[in-house]
Amino acid sequence: MQRDFIWLWVYEIGFAADNSRTLNVDSTAMTLPMSDPTAWATAMNNLGMAPLGIAGQPILPDFDPALGMMTGIPPITPMMPGLGIVPPPIPPDMPVVKEIIHCKSCTLFPPNPNLPPPATRERPPGCKTVFVGGLPENGTEQIIVEVFEQCGEIIAIRKSKKNFCHIRFAEEYMVDKALYLSGYRIRLGSSTDKKDTGRLHVDFAQARDDLYEWECKQRMLAREERHRRRMEEERLRPPSPPPVVHYSDHECSIVAEKLKDDSKFSEAVQTLLTWIERGEVNRRSANNFYSMIQSANSHVRRLVNEKAAHEKDMEEAKEKFKQALSGILIQFEQIVAVYHSASKQKAWDHFTKAQRKNISVWCKQAEEIRNIHNDELMGIRREEEMEMSDEEIEETTEKKETEESVSQAETLKEENDSLRWQLDAYRNEVELLKQEQGKAPREDDPNKEQQLKLLQQALQGMQQESCATRLCTSSQDSDYPLEKTLNSSPIKSEREALLVGIISTFLHVHPFGASIEYICSYLHRLDSKICTSDVECLMSRLQHTFRQEMTGVGASLEKRWKFCGFEGLKLT
Repeated sequence: MQRDFIWLWVYEIGFAADNSRTLNVDSTAMTLPMSDPTAWATAMNNLGMAPLGIAGQPILPDFDPALGMMTGIPPITPMMPGLGIVPPPIPPDMPVVKEIIHCKSCTLFPPNPNLPPPATRERPPGCKTVFVGGLPENGTEQIIVEVFEQCGEIIAIRKSKKNFCHIRFAEEYMVDKALYLSGYRIRLGSSTDKKDTGRLHVDFAQARDDLYEWECKQRMLAREERHRRRMEEERLRPPSPPPVVHYSDHECSIVAEKLKDDSKFSEAVQTLLTWIERGEVNRRSANNFYSMIQSANSHVRRLVNEKAAHEKDMEEAKEKFKQALSGILIQFEQIVAVYHSASKQKAWDHFTKAQRKNISVWCKQAEEIRNIHNDELMGIRREEEMEMSDEEIEETTEKKETEESVSQAETLKEENDSLRWQLDAYRNEVELLKQEQGKAPREDDPNKEQQLKLLQQALQGMQQESCATRLCTSSQDSDYPLEKTLNSSPIKSEREALLVGIISTFLHVHPFGASIEYICSYLHRLDSKICTSDVECLMSRLQHTFRQEMTGVGASLEKRWKFCGFEGLKLT
C-alpha cells in the first residue's frame, strides 16, 4: 500500500509540472503493476531518489500487505475528498519530470530530467506539421498514429523509409503537445531488439499547406480589422445631411413655410438654393420661386438687427471692461501710494531690514503691474481716438477736395469763357476783312493782307495762351508741375520711355501730325488706363522730340503734334 501511495504522488507531480502539455495517456499507465521492479526503479530514478525495494523486498519487513496502514482504516490517497492534500509547489529551476507512457503496441520511456531540453528550429508561421525522427525500423504507421493521436487530431502522415515521418495536425496547439514527446525512448512491445527501439526527436516542420492557411487566416484577420476600423470611423463620423428632395408643389409649400421661421431658415434656404441650381425654375413655377426669394429677402433686416445687437453687446462689454480696468488701476494707485508713504523717513526708520526689503519688493511689483494695466487702458483709449480721428480726417479731406475742385473748375470756366469770346471776336473780324477784301479794289490788297496776317497771328497767340492754361491745369491735376518737370529729367520711368517710343512710331507714320485725341485713342487700345493729360504733359516735356503746331484757319483751326526727333538730334 505504501508503494501505491508513492507511485500516485509521483504521477501527480509529473502531470502538475506542465499542464499545457498534458497528454491523454492510456489507462494502462494507471494500472501499472507495482510488482514490476523495472518500472519502480525508473520512477524513483526520475525523482532523483535512491530506488527502494528493487529486488521486491518489503519496505517494512513486518508489514502485512493484505492489511491497510492500520486495521480497519483504508490507505490514504491524495485524491480523497475532504483532506485537501495537494502536492507541494515545484520551483521553477527544478527539471520537469516526465512519466512513462504505455500504449497498446509500445511503451514510451521519459528522458533523463537532468539533460538539457532538445534543440528545435525556429517555429514557422502557422505551423501545424511536425518532423518525427528516431523511429524504430519496425515501426509502422499504425504505431505512429497510436502514439501521436493522443496529442490531437491527425490530418495526414507522410512516412519515409529512413525512420522518420511528417505529421500534420488539425490545430497549431497540437504541435506543442507533440513536441512534449521529443527525447522519449520508444520500445515496441517487450522486445529489446535494436530494430524495435529508438529515441524520438520531434521538431517543427515547414509545409506549404500550413503557410497557405496561415496567409489566408492573416488576410481574413486583416479584412476583419479593416471592417472594424471602417465601422468605427462610420460610427464616429458626423451624420451627413439628408439629400435635398425634388421640387414639387407640396414641397414648395413646406419650404415656403420654413423660410418664414427663423429657426428653420438655414435648412430651407439651402433647399431653395439647390432647386435653383438644379434648374427647377420655369414659367409655371416662377411665381412660387419669386415668393420664396421674397421670403428670404425679408430676413435681411433681421440679420442686420442681430448684427447691430451683437455690436451693441460688444460695445457694452468693452465699456464694462474699461470701467473695471479703471477701477483696478485706482486701487493699484492707492496701494502704490501706501508703499510710497511707508517709504518716507518718518515711517521707514521704524521697520526692520527684512521688512524694508519686502516693502520695496512689493512696491516694485505693484508699480510694474500698474504700468502694464495703465498701458492697456491707454491703448484702448488711443484706438477709440484713432477711430474717431480717422472719420473726422476723412470728412475734412473730402470737404477740402470738393472745395478745391469747385474753385478750380470755376476759374477754368471763367478763363475758357473769356478766351472763347476773344476768339469769336477775332473770327468775326477775319470774316469782315475777307468780305471787304473781296469787294475792294486790288490796290488796297497789300495793306489788307498785312492786317489779315496780323489778325491771324493774334488769333494764334490767343489759342497758344489757352493751350498753355490747359497744360498748366492738367499738370496740376497730375501732381507734376510744369516747371519742375522741365528742370528735372524728362523721362522718369520705364513706362514713360515705352510711351515715348510708341508715340514716336505713331507720329513717324503720320508726317502731317496728329491731334492729342487721335494719339490717345490709339494708346487706349494698348492700355485703357492711359490719361490724356499725362500724355500731353510728357510730350510737352520732350521739346526736341515732339513739336506742337497750329494748323487750319478759323473754325478749322486745330492743334497737332509732330515728330521732330531727327531734327532735335542734330540740334543737341
